[in-house]
Amino acid sequence: MLHFDSDYLEGAHPAIIERLAATNFDQTPGYGVDAVCESARARIRFACQAPQAAVHFLVGGTQANAAVIDQLLRPWEGVVSADTGHINGHEAGAVEAHGRKILQIPHRNGKLDAADLRAYCAAWAEGESRDHVVAPGVAYISQPTEYGTLYSLDELEALRAACDEFGLRLFVDGARLGYALAAAGATMTLPDLARLADAFYIGGTKVGALFGEAVVFPDPQLADHFFTLMKKHGAVLAKGRMLGVQFDVLFEEDGADGCAGGTPQVPAERTRYLANGRHAIGLAQKLAAGFRAAGYELAMESPTNQQFVVMDDADVERLRQHATFEVWERRADGRLVVRFVTSWTTREEAVDELLALL
Repeated sequence: MLHFDSDYLEGAHPAIIERLAATNFDQTPGYGVDAVCESARARIRFACQAPQAAVHFLVGGTQANAAVIDQLLRPWEGVVSADTGHINGHEAGAVEAHGRKILQIPHRNGKLDAADLRAYCAAWAEGESRDHVVAPGVAYISQPTEYGTLYSLDELEALRAACDEFGLRLFVDGARLGYALAAAGATMTLPDLARLADAFYIGGTKVGALFGEAVVFPDPQLADHFFTLMKKHGAVLAKGRMLGVQFDVLFEEDGADGCAGGTPQVPAERTRYLANGRHAIGLAQKLAAGFRAAGYELAMESPTNQQFVVMDDADVERLRQHATFEVWERRADGRLVVRFVTSWTTREEAVDELLALL
C-alpha cells in the first residue's frame, strides 16, 4: 500500500534518532532549560536573523496555536482567520475552549486577504455597537495555507501594514513551514517572517521531527510569562530536552554528523530542516506533473508538498485499493477534490508507482 495522506506518517529523521540514542542517558534539567535546548534556540535565532527572539518548544501545533493566540490577545479581543484557517476547521474548538473567539473572513485561494482584513477592521471600528462585540486583535494565517497555497512576501507585508493600521498582532502558523520555505518560487524567507510577524512557529512534527513546534517571538517582550501560560495550557513537556535535541539537529547544516552537534552559525537555507522541505517539494511537483499528464485537473496550483486533484468517485475507489490519501471536499459539480501529500521521507519509487496506477 502506498501512503500519501499525511506528512507525519513516519517517525523522525535518522540523525534525530541517532542523537536521541547517543544522549539517552544524559541527565539534564527539565522543562526546556537545559544546554541542548539553549543550543537549539541559538540555531533558530541565527537562522531567523533575530538574535533577541524568545523561542519556546511545544509538542504539537494545536497546543502552539491555542497558547500563542491566548498570549497575544487582550481579554476583549478575538483572532481573525480565513474561514478555511486550520484553527477554524481542524482543531476541535481549541482556541474557543480557552475563551477566545475566532472571527471568520471568507478566504481567497485559501488565504486571508489584506484588503478584506482592513475592511473587516474598519467596519468594526466604525460600528455603532462595537463596544458590544469582540474586537479584532490578532490576524492568524498559516504558511502554507490549508490548500497548499503560499503567501508571497508582498502579501505578508500587506497583512503587516493592515495589522499596524488597526493595532493587530500578526501570528503565522508554521506547521508546514519547511515546505513553504523550500517551495519553488517562494519569495518569503525565515528572516522575513521574523521581521514581519509578531509570533510564528517552526513546525517540526511534519518536517522531520518525532514531534515538536518551535514558537518564536521576535520581540521577547511579547513572550512575557509565556512559559507560565504554556503550563496553564498543559503544553510544557517535563523532559524538554527531547524537543531541544530535535530542533538542534534540524537546524544543523544538512549532512552534519547526527551525533556530533557543531556550530550554531548555519543560515536557514543550509539547514537540515530546509533540505527536508526541498525533498518533499521535488516529489510533490513530480506528482502534480504526472496527474496533469494523465489528464487530471488540479483543483488549484500548489507549489508545496500538498497537491489537490479533482477526481470522480470511481477513480477514488479504484485508487484506494492501492494507496491512502484524503478526500478534501466535494465540488458543486459532484466531483471530489482529493489531497495527496509528500513528506521529507517520501520515496521517488512510491511516486512512480502511484502515477503508474492513473
